[in-house]
Amino acid sequence: MTPRIIKTEREYKRALALVESLMDAEPGSAQESQLELWGLLVERYEEIHFPIDYPDPVEAIKFRMEQEGLRQKDLRKYFPNKSRVSEVLNRKRPLSLGMIRSLHRGLGIPADVLVGELRLAKA
Repeated sequence: MTPRIIKTEREYKRALALVESLMDAEPGSAQESQLELWGLLVERYEEIHFPIDYPDPVEAIKFRMEQEGLRQKDLRKYFPNKSRVSEVLNRKRPLSLGMIRSLHRGLGIPADVLVGELRLAKA
């Protein structure tokens, strides 16, 4: 199969099969170079046809809390006051620019995830 831009579902499936067949390629071999090239072509097709949305900002914060073993009180240093932590986690208040910056620096959550649309709770 000659490498080229993948445009159809059929080409995508064939490329996936080829990538799978090359997975055990020896480092430095021609097969490894093919694997790398076809991997990039498949990745490009997937980015266009199967885009992944950013997670909800609150869900991203909760996920990071779980990863780090943090509790709600541990987040106080990233918010102006302790009630803001609860308000944000309960979707009563959106994140401010200052909170976004602080969470990004302190917890390493990508800023573009935190800037995403927050689904506020209905009042």
